[in-house]
Amino acid sequence: MNITIVDDDLKPDGQPIHVVPPDVPEREAASIEPLILDLLEWIGAGARPYAEVIDAWRTSCPRLPVWEEACARGYVVRHHAPGGVAEVEVSEAGRAHVRAARA
Repeated sequence: MNITIVDDDLKPDGQPIHVVPPDVPEREAASIEPLILDLLEWIGAGARPYAEVIDAWRTSCPRLPVWEEACARGYVVRHHAPGGVAEVEVSEAGRAHVRAARA
């Protein structure tokens, strides 16, 4: 089996500490993509309070980082006006992603 080294630290015997089978990133991407679309559609056309979004979508599961991945891809925008609550909106890139996926 081929493996990918994801951490260049080695054990004393020279073996990598962290390895991932090559198909894991594809499997993870396939499982997270529909959830990212669900998140973007759940936020909708308006804004939702940041606390509500984080309460519903932040995860401690390293295999399904839906909120974190949506942020990394630039699909959501966070705003915090002085004196107001922090809000989250779907960015133009996020709206384009939903349109392309649902076309």
